Amino acid sequence: MKIEKIVQALGLEVRCGKNYLDKDVTGGYTGDLLSDVMGNSREGYIWITRQVHQNIVAVASLKEHVGIILINSCQPTADTLEKAEAEKIPIMVSDLPAFEISGKIYNLLTAKS
Repeated sequence: MKIEKIVQALGLEVRCGKNYLDKDVTGGYTGDLLSDVMGNSREGYIWITRQVHQNIVAVASLKEHVGIILINSCQPTADTLEKAEAEKIPIMVSDLPAFEISGKIYNLLTAKS
């Protein structure tokens, strides 16, 4: 499923990387501890977090995530947006908590066509 479809289905606010929403999402990972995300997430995943600093972009780039969703209306810092745009990693914002947005994305990814 393309990121763009998730954005539309869940009404996410795209903060940067609007030109990169055509990437395929193969799964997702929810977590705020960077070492946990580095150790357990996979390439092609969309990452759900409340962290807003630029280190999330470094982790997403390292793990080849297709995008980052910030929860609870958390807003990324300016340097995070700048780094994400340079790395071609979309950052989106949801007003939902992690549990709800994770469930909704899971349901979208596992729905029968």
